[in-house]
Amino acid sequence: MRVARNTLVVFLSAWLALPLAAQAQQTPVVDQTTLDQAVASHAQQSDADRGAIRRMLERQQVREIAAHAGVDVRRAESAVATLDGAALHQIAEQARGVDNSLAGGQSKVTISTTTIIIGLLLLILIIVAVH
Repeated sequence: MRVARNTLVVFLSAWLALPLAAQAQQTPVVDQTTLDQAVASHAQQSDADRGAIRRMLERQQVREIAAHAGVDVRRAESAVATLDGAALHQIAEQARGVDNSLAGGQSKVTISTTTIIIGLLLLILIIVAVH
């Protein structure tokens, strides 16, 4: 009786596992080329975001504001490499806004732009310090 019960348990276990094994062998939903393209696209976007932040940090007006506020721009520049994800994208969008404002012919930096620049510099340093 015991041998029959053990045989039945093994048989039922194998029978129940067959659909799982067949399901595991199905082709993936996304092929490798699509995955490679997604990774490359993400890397390109991250590089573009880092470039936007670096361009903003290279501006003379930004360096002057940072020096006046006591923020080390070199430290912020080195911190850009460690940013990623949503924080990187958010800071890059703000940096693009600052860069566009300064490139648009503004000869003077307004209070709001100064505040944004100081905020961005501090945000970069805080995010890096937390990671």
